[in-house]
Amino acid sequence: MKRRSPSEQRHGKLPRVGAAAASGSSQDGMEDKSPNPRELTQNPLKKIWMPNKNGLPEKHISHRRVCMTNCPTLIVTVGLPARGKTYISKKLTRYLNWIGVPTREFNVGQYRREFMKIYKSFEFFRPDNEEGLKIRRQCASAALNDVRQYLTEEGGQVAVFDATNTTRERRGTIIQFAEQNGFKVFFVESVCEDPEVIQENIVQVKLGSPDYTNCNTEEAVEDFMKRIKCYENSYETLDEVSDRELSYIKIIDVGQRYLVNRVLDHIQSRIVYYLMNIHITPRSIYLCRHGESELNVKGRIGGDSGLTTRGKEFAKKLSQFIQTQNIQDLKVWTSQMKRTIQTAEALDVPYEQWKVLNEIDAGVCEELMYEEIQENYPLEFALRDQDKYRYRYPKGESYEDLVQRLEPVIMELERQ
Repeated sequence: MKRRSPSEQRHGKLPRVGAAAASGSSQDGMEDKSPNPRELTQNPLKKIWMPNKNGLPEKHISHRRVCMTNCPTLIVTVGLPARGKTYISKKLTRYLNWIGVPTREFNVGQYRREFMKIYKSFEFFRPDNEEGLKIRRQCASAALNDVRQYLTEEGGQVAVFDATNTTRERRGTIIQFAEQNGFKVFFVESVCEDPEVIQENIVQVKLGSPDYTNCNTEEAVEDFMKRIKCYENSYETLDEVSDRELSYIKIIDVGQRYLVNRVLDHIQSRIVYYLMNIHITPRSIYLCRHGESELNVKGRIGGDSGLTTRGKEFAKKLSQFIQTQNIQDLKVWTSQMKRTIQTAEALDVPYEQWKVLNEIDAGVCEELMYEEIQENYPLEFALRDQDKYRYRYPKGESYEDLVQRLEPVIMELERQ
Protein backbone atom coordinates (compact mmCIF):
# COMPACT_ATOMS: atom_id res chain seq x y z
CA MET A 1 0.00 0.00 0.00
CA LYS A 2 1.46 3.35 -1.04
CA ARG A 3 1.90 5.79 1.83
CA ARG A 4 0.89 9.42 1.39
CA SER A 5 3.63 12.01 1.66
CA PRO A 6 3.60 14.49 4.59
CA SER A 7 2.63 17.23 2.13
CA GLU A 8 -0.38 15.22 0.93
CA GLN A 9 -1.41 14.51 4.52
CA ARG A 10 -1.19 18.20 5.42
CA HIS A 11 -3.10 19.57 2.47
CA GLY A 12 -5.63 16.75 2.16
CA LYS A 13 -4.52 15.85 -1.36
CA LEU A 14 -6.86 13.35 -2.97
CA PRO A 15 -6.01 10.65 -5.53
CA ARG A 16 -6.66 11.52 -9.14
CA VAL A 17 -10.13 10.85 -10.49
CA GLY A 18 -10.38 9.37 -13.98
CA ALA A 19 -12.96 10.28 -16.59
CA ALA A 20 -15.25 7.40 -15.65
CA ALA A 21 -15.27 8.37 -11.98
CA ALA A 22 -15.75 12.02 -12.83
CA SER A 23 -18.81 11.26 -14.90
CA GLY A 24 -20.57 9.94 -11.82
CA SER A 25 -21.77 6.77 -13.58
CA SER A 26 -19.27 4.28 -12.17
CA GLN A 27 -20.43 2.96 -8.81
CA ASP A 28 -19.78 -0.18 -6.75
CA GLY A 29 -17.05 -1.33 -9.13
CA MET A 30 -19.32 -1.16 -12.19
CA GLU A 31 -17.55 -0.05 -15.37
CA ASP A 32 -18.81 3.05 -17.20
CA LYS A 33 -20.41 1.83 -20.45
CA SER A 34 -21.26 5.28 -21.86
CA PRO A 35 -19.67 5.85 -25.30
CA ASN A 36 -18.20 9.28 -24.48
CA PRO A 37 -17.78 9.71 -20.73
CA ARG A 38 -17.94 13.39 -19.84
CA GLU A 39 -14.83 14.83 -18.23
CA LEU A 40 -14.68 17.72 -15.79
CA THR A 41 -13.38 20.74 -17.67
CA GLN A 42 -13.95 23.60 -15.25
CA ASN A 43 -11.15 25.72 -13.88
CA PRO A 44 -10.83 24.79 -10.16
CA LEU A 45 -10.02 28.42 -9.30
CA LYS A 46 -13.42 29.66 -10.47
CA LYS A 47 -15.99 30.28 -7.75
CA ILE A 48 -18.85 29.30 -10.08
CA TRP A 49 -18.81 26.97 -13.09
CA MET A 50 -21.49 26.47 -15.70
CA PRO A 51 -21.71 23.98 -18.59
CA ASN A 52 -20.31 25.50 -21.76
CA LYS A 53 -19.46 24.60 -25.32
CA ASN A 54 -16.72 26.39 -27.24
CA GLY A 55 -16.57 29.01 -24.51
CA LEU A 56 -20.30 29.81 -24.66
CA PRO A 57 -23.06 28.77 -22.22
CA GLU A 58 -25.03 25.72 -23.34
CA LYS A 59 -28.47 26.39 -24.84
CA HIS A 60 -30.51 25.34 -21.82
CA ILE A 61 -28.97 28.07 -19.63
CA SER A 62 -27.86 30.70 -22.16
CA HIS A 63 -31.16 32.57 -21.96
CA ARG A 64 -30.96 33.36 -18.26
CA ARG A 65 -28.59 34.42 -15.51
CA VAL A 66 -28.31 31.96 -12.65
CA CYS A 67 -27.60 33.48 -9.22
CA MET A 68 -25.76 30.85 -7.20
CA THR A 69 -25.17 30.84 -3.44
CA ASN A 70 -21.60 31.95 -4.05
CA CYS A 71 -22.51 34.77 -6.47
CA PRO A 72 -20.67 38.07 -5.99
CA THR A 73 -22.51 40.61 -3.85
CA LEU A 74 -23.15 44.25 -4.69
CA ILE A 75 -23.68 46.40 -1.59
CA VAL A 76 -25.56 49.60 -2.40
CA THR A 77 -25.70 52.54 0.01
CA VAL A 78 -28.86 54.64 0.27
CA GLY A 79 -29.39 57.96 2.01
CA LEU A 80 -29.15 61.72 1.96
CA PRO A 81 -25.72 63.41 2.08
CA ALA A 82 -24.02 63.66 5.51
CA ARG A 83 -25.62 60.45 6.81
CA GLY A 84 -22.38 58.53 7.15
CA LYS A 85 -22.66 56.42 3.99
CA THR A 86 -19.02 56.78 2.99
CA TYR A 87 -17.88 56.14 6.56
CA ILE A 88 -19.97 52.96 6.63
CA SER A 89 -18.67 51.93 3.19
CA LYS A 90 -15.04 52.28 4.20
CA LYS A 91 -15.51 50.48 7.51
CA LEU A 92 -17.45 47.66 5.88
CA THR A 93 -14.88 47.28 3.10
CA ARG A 94 -12.05 47.06 5.61
CA TYR A 95 -13.93 44.54 7.76
CA LEU A 96 -14.82 42.21 4.87
CA ASN A 97 -11.24 42.24 3.59
CA TRP A 98 -10.07 41.54 7.15
CA ILE A 99 -12.17 38.36 7.36
CA GLY A 100 -10.90 37.21 3.97
CA VAL A 101 -13.66 38.39 1.60
CA PRO A 102 -12.12 40.34 -1.34
CA THR A 103 -13.99 43.67 -1.28
CA ARG A 104 -13.58 47.06 -2.96
CA GLU A 105 -15.38 50.38 -2.53
CA PHE A 106 -16.62 52.40 -5.51
CA ASN A 107 -17.41 55.98 -4.49
CA VAL A 108 -19.43 57.78 -7.17
CA GLY A 109 -18.51 61.16 -5.69
CA GLN A 110 -14.87 60.42 -6.45
CA TYR A 111 -15.75 59.60 -10.06
CA ARG A 112 -17.55 62.95 -10.28
CA ARG A 113 -14.52 64.83 -8.88
CA GLU A 114 -12.22 63.16 -11.39
CA PHE A 115 -14.61 64.08 -14.20
CA MET A 116 -15.22 67.71 -13.20
CA LYS A 117 -11.94 68.58 -11.44
CA ILE A 118 -13.43 71.81 -10.00
CA TYR A 119 -16.57 71.93 -7.85
CA LYS A 120 -18.49 75.21 -8.03
CA SER A 121 -21.60 75.02 -5.85
CA PHE A 122 -24.72 73.11 -4.83
CA GLU A 123 -26.31 74.24 -8.12
CA PHE A 124 -24.72 71.20 -9.76
CA PHE A 125 -27.02 68.93 -7.69
CA ARG A 126 -30.29 70.73 -8.41
CA PRO A 127 -32.88 68.30 -9.85
CA ASP A 128 -33.59 70.73 -12.72
CA ASN A 129 -29.90 70.97 -13.70
CA GLU A 130 -29.96 68.77 -16.82
CA GLU A 131 -26.22 69.02 -17.44
CA GLY A 132 -25.42 68.10 -13.84
CA LEU A 133 -27.88 65.19 -13.96
CA LYS A 134 -26.28 63.90 -17.15
CA ILE A 135 -22.79 64.02 -15.63
CA ARG A 136 -23.93 62.26 -12.46
CA ARG A 137 -25.51 59.46 -14.50
CA GLN A 138 -22.32 59.08 -16.52
CA CYS A 139 -20.27 58.84 -13.32
CA ALA A 140 -22.63 56.24 -11.85
CA SER A 141 -22.45 54.24 -15.08
CA ALA A 142 -18.64 54.39 -15.07
CA ALA A 143 -18.56 53.18 -11.47
CA LEU A 144 -20.92 50.28 -12.27
CA ASN A 145 -18.72 49.27 -15.22
CA ASP A 146 -15.76 49.12 -12.84
CA VAL A 147 -17.88 47.09 -10.42
CA ARG A 148 -18.61 44.59 -13.20
CA GLN A 149 -14.94 44.27 -14.08
CA TYR A 150 -13.91 43.83 -10.44
CA LEU A 151 -16.49 41.15 -9.67
CA THR A 152 -16.25 39.22 -12.94
CA GLU A 153 -12.61 39.56 -14.01
CA GLU A 154 -10.49 40.55 -11.01
CA GLY A 155 -11.60 37.99 -8.45
CA GLY A 156 -13.66 40.30 -6.27
CA GLN A 157 -16.42 38.85 -4.12
CA VAL A 158 -18.07 42.04 -2.80
CA ALA A 159 -18.32 45.54 -4.29
CA VAL A 160 -19.60 48.53 -2.29
CA PHE A 161 -21.38 51.06 -4.52
CA ASP A 162 -21.22 54.25 -2.44
CA ALA A 163 -23.68 56.91 -3.62
CA THR A 164 -26.96 58.51 -2.50
CA ASN A 165 -29.21 56.20 -4.59
CA THR A 166 -32.21 58.02 -3.10
CA THR A 167 -34.82 57.21 -5.78
CA ARG A 168 -36.52 53.94 -6.65
CA GLU A 169 -35.70 54.61 -10.29
CA ARG A 170 -31.95 54.68 -9.57
CA ARG A 171 -32.16 51.60 -7.34
CA GLY A 172 -34.18 49.81 -10.03
CA THR A 173 -31.42 50.53 -12.55
CA ILE A 174 -28.85 49.04 -10.17
CA ILE A 175 -31.01 45.95 -9.55
CA GLN A 176 -31.36 45.44 -13.31
CA PHE A 177 -27.59 45.79 -13.72
CA ALA A 178 -27.02 43.18 -10.99
CA GLU A 179 -29.51 40.73 -12.50
CA GLN A 180 -27.87 41.01 -15.92
CA ASN A 181 -24.49 40.16 -14.40
CA GLY A 182 -25.56 37.52 -11.88
CA PHE A 183 -24.84 39.61 -8.75
CA LYS A 184 -26.78 39.63 -5.51
CA VAL A 185 -27.80 43.06 -4.20
CA PHE A 186 -27.86 44.17 -0.57
CA PHE A 187 -28.92 47.73 0.30
CA VAL A 188 -27.56 49.65 3.29
CA GLU A 189 -29.64 52.73 4.11
CA SER A 190 -28.61 55.31 6.70
CA VAL A 191 -31.43 57.50 8.01
CA CYS A 192 -30.81 60.36 10.44
CA GLU A 193 -33.06 63.26 11.40
CA ASP A 194 -30.97 64.57 14.32
CA PRO A 195 -29.74 68.04 13.23
CA GLU A 196 -26.83 67.97 15.70
CA VAL A 197 -25.49 64.69 14.29
CA ILE A 198 -25.87 65.97 10.72
CA GLN A 199 -24.12 69.25 11.57
CA GLU A 200 -21.28 67.43 13.32
CA ASN A 201 -20.84 65.10 10.35
CA ILE A 202 -20.66 68.04 7.95
CA VAL A 203 -18.04 69.83 10.05
CA GLN A 204 -15.91 66.75 10.78
CA VAL A 205 -15.99 65.06 7.38
CA LYS A 206 -17.37 67.17 4.57
CA LEU A 207 -15.27 70.26 5.28
CA GLY A 208 -12.20 68.17 4.58
CA SER A 209 -13.61 67.18 1.18
CA PRO A 210 -11.78 68.36 -1.97
CA ASP A 211 -15.04 70.12 -2.90
CA TYR A 212 -14.41 72.75 -0.21
CA THR A 213 -10.65 73.29 -0.17
CA ASN A 214 -11.04 76.96 -1.11
CA CYS A 215 -14.03 77.76 1.14
CA ASN A 216 -14.21 78.96 4.72
CA THR A 217 -16.21 76.90 7.21
CA GLU A 218 -19.35 79.03 7.12
CA GLU A 219 -19.55 79.05 3.32
CA ALA A 220 -18.91 75.31 3.10
CA VAL A 221 -21.61 74.44 5.66
CA GLU A 222 -24.14 76.69 3.94
CA ASP A 223 -23.42 75.21 0.51
CA PHE A 224 -23.59 71.64 1.79
CA MET A 225 -26.91 72.20 3.55
CA LYS A 226 -28.30 73.47 0.23
CA ARG A 227 -26.88 70.38 -1.46
CA ILE A 228 -28.86 68.20 0.97
CA LYS A 229 -32.03 70.15 0.12
CA CYS A 230 -31.53 69.24 -3.55
CA TYR A 231 -32.02 65.57 -2.65
CA GLU A 232 -34.77 65.83 -0.04
CA ASN A 233 -37.77 66.36 -2.34
CA SER A 234 -37.01 63.29 -4.47
CA TYR A 235 -35.81 61.03 -1.62
CA GLU A 236 -37.69 57.72 -1.50
CA THR A 237 -36.68 55.67 1.53
CA LEU A 238 -36.66 51.87 1.54
CA ASP A 239 -40.18 50.83 2.50
CA GLU A 240 -41.33 47.73 4.39
CA VAL A 241 -44.21 47.22 1.96
CA SER A 242 -42.99 48.47 -1.42
CA ASP A 243 -39.49 47.00 -0.98
CA ARG A 244 -40.38 43.83 0.92
CA GLU A 245 -38.72 41.66 -1.75
CA LEU A 246 -35.36 43.43 -1.41
CA SER A 247 -32.52 42.51 0.93
CA TYR A 248 -31.49 45.45 3.10
CA ILE A 249 -30.61 46.89 6.47
CA LYS A 250 -31.83 50.33 7.49
CA ILE A 251 -29.71 52.07 10.14
CA ILE A 252 -31.80 54.67 11.96
CA ASP A 253 -30.35 57.61 13.93
CA VAL A 254 -26.78 56.35 14.07
CA GLY A 255 -27.67 52.89 15.34
CA GLN A 256 -30.52 53.71 17.74
CA ARG A 257 -32.74 51.36 15.72
CA TYR A 258 -32.32 48.90 12.86
CA LEU A 259 -34.65 47.40 10.29
CA VAL A 260 -33.39 44.23 8.61
CA ASN A 261 -35.20 42.61 5.69
CA ARG A 262 -34.59 39.35 3.76
CA VAL A 263 -31.04 38.38 4.68
CA LEU A 264 -30.34 35.62 2.17
CA ASP A 265 -26.83 34.28 2.72
CA HIS A 266 -23.74 34.12 4.91
CA ILE A 267 -22.12 37.27 3.50
CA GLN A 268 -25.26 39.32 4.09
CA SER A 269 -25.56 38.01 7.65
CA ARG A 270 -21.94 39.01 8.34
CA ILE A 271 -22.65 42.48 6.92
CA VAL A 272 -25.66 42.88 9.21
CA TYR A 273 -23.71 41.56 12.21
CA TYR A 274 -20.96 44.11 11.66
CA LEU A 275 -23.18 47.10 10.89
CA MET A 276 -25.21 46.52 14.04
CA ASN A 277 -22.02 46.93 16.07
CA ILE A 278 -20.35 50.01 14.61
CA HIS A 279 -20.91 53.63 15.60
CA ILE A 280 -19.41 56.96 14.57
CA THR A 281 -18.42 58.40 17.96
CA PRO A 282 -14.73 59.44 17.79
CA ARG A 283 -12.41 57.80 20.33
CA SER A 284 -8.72 57.01 20.71
CA ILE A 285 -7.41 53.44 20.70
CA TYR A 286 -3.87 52.76 21.90
CA LEU A 287 -2.14 49.56 20.76
CA CYS A 288 0.95 48.51 22.67
CA ARG A 289 3.18 45.45 22.81
CA HIS A 290 4.27 43.94 26.10
CA GLY A 291 7.69 44.69 27.55
CA GLU A 292 10.71 42.55 26.74
CA SER A 293 10.24 38.96 27.98
CA GLU A 294 12.77 36.32 29.02
CA LEU A 295 12.10 34.25 25.89
CA ASN A 296 12.46 37.38 23.71
CA VAL A 297 16.05 37.69 24.93
CA LYS A 298 16.73 34.04 24.08
CA GLY A 299 15.24 34.44 20.60
CA ARG A 300 12.55 31.82 21.20
CA ILE A 301 9.01 32.15 19.91
CA GLY A 302 5.82 31.82 21.95
CA GLY A 303 5.94 30.47 25.47
CA ASP A 304 4.65 32.20 28.59
CA SER A 305 7.66 33.79 30.24
CA GLY A 306 7.67 36.90 32.41
CA LEU A 307 9.27 40.29 31.84
CA THR A 308 12.98 40.94 32.04
CA THR A 309 14.39 43.90 33.97
CA ARG A 310 14.27 45.94 30.75
CA GLY A 311 10.70 44.80 30.17
CA LYS A 312 9.64 46.00 33.62
CA GLU A 313 11.34 49.34 32.99
CA PHE A 314 9.37 49.65 29.75
CA ALA A 315 6.13 48.99 31.68
CA LYS A 316 6.98 51.86 34.07
CA LYS A 317 7.66 54.23 31.17
CA LEU A 318 4.38 53.19 29.58
CA SER A 319 2.55 54.01 32.81
CA GLN A 320 4.15 57.46 32.92
CA PHE A 321 3.10 58.10 29.31
CA ILE A 322 -0.52 57.09 29.96
CA GLN A 323 -0.67 59.43 32.96
CA THR A 324 0.36 62.37 30.77
CA GLN A 325 -2.59 61.68 28.44
CA ASN A 326 -5.21 62.40 31.14
CA ILE A 327 -7.57 59.77 29.72
CA GLN A 328 -11.01 59.63 31.32
CA ASP A 329 -12.56 56.17 31.83
CA LEU A 330 -9.53 54.37 30.43
CA LYS A 331 -10.22 50.73 29.54
CA VAL A 332 -7.31 48.32 29.30
CA TRP A 333 -7.55 44.93 27.59
CA THR A 334 -4.77 42.39 27.71
CA SER A 335 -4.20 38.74 26.90
CA GLN A 336 -3.81 36.02 29.51
CA MET A 337 -0.06 35.73 28.93
CA LYS A 338 2.18 36.48 31.90
CA ARG A 339 4.25 39.11 30.07
CA THR A 340 1.21 41.13 29.00
CA ILE A 341 -0.41 40.96 32.43
CA GLN A 342 2.79 42.24 34.06
CA THR A 343 2.90 45.11 31.55
CA ALA A 344 -0.74 46.02 32.24
CA GLU A 345 -0.36 45.81 36.03
CA ALA A 346 2.27 48.56 35.93
CA LEU A 347 -0.42 50.98 34.67
CA ASP A 348 -2.15 50.74 38.06
CA VAL A 349 -5.63 50.83 36.49
CA PRO A 350 -8.33 48.16 36.17
CA TYR A 351 -7.80 45.85 33.22
CA GLU A 352 -9.58 42.92 31.57
CA GLN A 353 -7.97 39.69 30.39
CA TRP A 354 -9.07 38.20 27.05
CA LYS A 355 -7.89 34.73 26.12
CA VAL A 356 -8.58 35.51 22.45
CA LEU A 357 -5.83 38.17 22.64
CA ASN A 358 -3.20 35.52 23.35
CA GLU A 359 -0.30 35.29 20.92
CA ILE A 360 -0.54 32.91 17.96
CA ASP A 361 -0.19 29.28 19.05
CA ALA A 362 2.98 27.89 17.45
CA GLY A 363 2.04 24.30 18.34
CA VAL A 364 5.03 21.94 18.31
CA CYS A 365 7.28 24.93 17.58
CA GLU A 366 6.50 26.74 20.85
CA GLU A 367 9.64 28.02 22.63
CA LEU A 368 11.90 27.04 19.71
CA MET A 369 14.32 29.32 17.87
CA TYR A 370 13.75 29.78 14.13
CA GLU A 371 17.07 28.05 13.48
CA GLU A 372 15.83 25.03 15.46
CA ILE A 373 12.57 24.97 13.49
CA GLN A 374 14.52 25.01 10.22
CA GLU A 375 16.74 22.16 11.44
CA ASN A 376 14.05 19.95 13.02
CA TYR A 377 11.08 20.77 10.76
CA PRO A 378 12.57 21.79 7.38
CA LEU A 379 9.32 21.13 5.48
CA GLU A 380 7.30 23.24 7.92
CA PHE A 381 9.86 26.03 7.73
CA ALA A 382 9.63 26.05 3.92
CA LEU A 383 5.82 25.95 3.92
CA ARG A 384 5.67 28.91 6.30
CA ASP A 385 7.97 30.91 4.04
CA GLN A 386 5.64 30.28 1.09
CA ASP A 387 2.49 31.66 2.76
CA LYS A 388 2.87 33.04 6.28
CA TYR A 389 -0.75 34.17 6.47
CA ARG A 390 -2.33 30.76 5.79
CA TYR A 391 0.42 28.50 7.13
CA ARG A 392 -0.69 26.62 10.25
CA TYR A 393 1.84 25.35 12.77
CA PRO A 394 1.46 21.60 13.51
CA LYS A 395 -0.98 21.39 16.45
CA GLY A 396 -1.09 25.19 16.40
CA GLU A 397 -2.63 28.11 14.50
CA SER A 398 -2.24 30.18 11.35
CA TYR A 399 -2.63 33.95 11.13
CA GLU A 400 -5.85 33.24 9.25
CA ASP A 401 -7.07 31.33 12.33
CA LEU A 402 -6.00 34.27 14.46
CA VAL A 403 -8.16 36.67 12.45
CA GLN A 404 -11.23 34.51 13.10
CA ARG A 405 -10.33 34.24 16.79
CA LEU A 406 -10.06 38.02 17.14
CA GLU A 407 -13.48 38.83 15.68
CA PRO A 408 -15.32 39.01 19.05
CA VAL A 409 -12.73 41.54 20.25
CA ILE A 410 -13.10 43.59 17.07
CA MET A 411 -16.87 43.71 17.53
CA GLU A 412 -16.60 44.65 21.19
CA LEU A 413 -14.09 47.35 20.29
CA GLU A 414 -16.54 48.76 17.75
CA ARG A 415 -19.28 48.87 20.37
CA GLN A 416 -17.23 50.87 22.88
